Amino acid sequence: MKLNCWEARQCGLQPGGRRVARLGVCPAAVDRAADGLNGGRNGGRICWALPETLCRGRFQAAGAPKLAACMDCEFYRLVRAEEGAGLASLDAVLSGGAGLQACPF
Repeated sequence: MKLNCWEARQCGLQPGGRRVARLGVCPAAVDRAADGLNGGRNGGRICWALPETLCRGRFQAAGAPKLAACMDCEFYRLVRAEEGAGLASLDAVLSGGAGLQACPF
């Protein structure tokens, strides 16, 4: 079974997670538009393409600094290795999952 980011990173920010009361629910755990991308639940396997996800102890806004940090993330590298050429891109999130394209990075 493919892991979602909150399972692999054990952040506790999924609905019902241990840190939700303090930090809130992570957008990746509830973003239904991204459901199924890269075989994940909600945005759980495309978290790098979603704004305001937790990375290195803080929430990251969208943009180049976030993508740079995410590309250095072990979970991103795991998903990229598992999905290969079929890795869904930011375009797939923006289009609601339709027309999956290879990730440009």
